[in-house]
Parts: sequence; C-alpha cells; structure tokens
Amino acid sequence: MDLNLPPTVTDRAFARLAEIDAAPQALRIAVEGGGCSGFQYEIKLDDPADDDLVLEGDGQRVVVDQVSLPFLANAVIDFTEELIGARFVIENPNATSSCGCGTSFSM
Repeated sequence: MDLNLPPTVTDRAFARLAEIDAAPQALRIAVEGGGCSGFQYEIKLDDPADDDLVLEGDGQRVVVDQVSLPFLANAVIDFTEELIGARFVIENPNATSSCGCGTSFSM
C-alpha cells in the first residue's frame, strides 16, 4: 500500500455536499491534537486555502490542509445516515484505535 496516497471522497459524500449546497465553500477535513484518543477530526465548511489539497466531485470540493494530509493518507471520507443521525465519517487506515464518538483516534 502506498503511504503517500491522498484521501478519497465517496460519491455519497459529494452528493450530500451538493444537497446542502456547500459551494462556494468546501468541506474542510483537518486533524488536530486532542480528543480522548490523542487526535481528533475537525470537519467544517470553510474557504479553501492556496496550499490545500482539493478533492472535487459533483460540483463540490473537499479540502485538506498540508499538516493534516499525512494523517489522512489512504483515508476514505464518506457520509452515513444512521438512527443516531447523519454525519460525515472518515475511514482512516492510519488510526490504530478510535473512541466511541468517531471523531477521535490514535496512531
């Protein structure tokens, strides 16, 4: 497995962004220190920065900053709807463990 592959975004995630009409902003996926497992995801609508990785689909954009990129190598950004709610989720093969909230992980 190539450790330098950028994250990918599912069609379902792009479709959800189109439903909420996120443009001209993009969905920002960032990794920050903290959370109950050491790192946590920050997921928000934001304006792209010049050095962001931009992933495009369905007329929508997902952006990842350069600092977060190594933590998200080979990750899959998806959207899920469950009984407890609907949310963007990140399937991250780099995470060695995660907590029940789904937004915190360790490496």
